[in-house]
Amino acid sequence: MRKDFVEIDSTQSESEIAFVERYWTAVWEREGGPKAAINKIPGKAEYRIMQPYIESLSPGARLLDGGCGLGDWSAYLTRKGYPTLGLDISRSTVAKLKELFPDVEFAVGDIRETGLPADSFDGYFSWGTFEHFEEGLERCVAEAWRILKPGGYLFISVPFDNFRHALRATFDRRRKVDPRSGKERFYQWRLTRPEVRGLLARGGFSVLDIRPIHKRQGVLRSLHHEFGFPYEWLATKGLGIVLTPFIPGGLVAHMLMAVAKKPLPQPVERGDGI
Repeated sequence: MRKDFVEIDSTQSESEIAFVERYWTAVWEREGGPKAAINKIPGKAEYRIMQPYIESLSPGARLLDGGCGLGDWSAYLTRKGYPTLGLDISRSTVAKLKELFPDVEFAVGDIRETGLPADSFDGYFSWGTFEHFEEGLERCVAEAWRILKPGGYLFISVPFDNFRHALRATFDRRRKVDPRSGKERFYQWRLTRPEVRGLLARGGFSVLDIRPIHKRQGVLRSLHHEFGFPYEWLATKGLGIVLTPFIPGGLVAHMLMAVAKKPLPQPVERGDGI
């Protein structure tokens, strides 16, 4: 796994949980806050991958959206007939979500220790959240195992430590970040496909699928970071559209998505009574 860091105001001194809440509250506010526009969900790569598994569940299956952010996924799936609890660490965001989506359940919580009942969800999805704790992803996976019912599905996406990032790291001669400098702090982990598979398997899950997603976003990031193309240029966006079909996902895809299942209990073998 590879660490990413983010620049911070060196005058700020706060716990990891306070930093994560403050940072993501600001992100959601920059994006315009919670939105009622949920019509884009069916076209997203995550939904296309998870849809067959969700539709295999019983009607009314209960889902958890861990790190629900702007709330669009929670609202969409609830209205599709899958009651979904949207859980997020940002208290102000959750308050706004409750006002915007009164028919959807939202709560404030830490995905490492949700406080939710064991074996209570048929499916759990979390997009780009497990990786934001420096201690690692293991507690997030363990909590997912605890709250999922046997046979329940886990869907996660995490930043992909793709070939582009590996190549950059090989030739990156900058000094390693000194956390004592106060100028940067941990932001996220990047993982390879074998690392994601091993993480979920160690957590007791059966891994059903792992694949790169958001390749176009990765192409745009490459054009920006490696070649200096500004994101806002129409030429950058157009070049991204043209190049994306021809570049392998393993080279530039921005995220990895994994599908896993909590196995059903094995039947107890009975003796013949002799």
